[in-house]
Amino acid sequence: MVPYEPLWRRIRREIQAKVDAGILKPGEKLPTTKELAEQYETSGVTVRKAIDLLIEAGVLEGRQGVGVFVAGASKHEA
Repeated sequence: MVPYEPLWRRIRREIQAKVDAGILKPGEKLPTTKELAEQYETSGVTVRKAIDLLIEAGVLEGRQGVGVFVAGASKHEA
């Protein structure tokens, strides 16, 4: 049986995986919170939680009034 995973954690994991795989490239803009909420069939609050955690981790960067972008490669490489 697969353990329960909160949706915000799944969204965070999937975005992180896309960045790690190079599907989302540094400087690339993510879809809006509304678009991601529709894609995952959830609320904007749930999407925002995942995005905010990725911003805190330095994977993404938010630009007020512009959008959320993949951070530069040097910011999240180990």
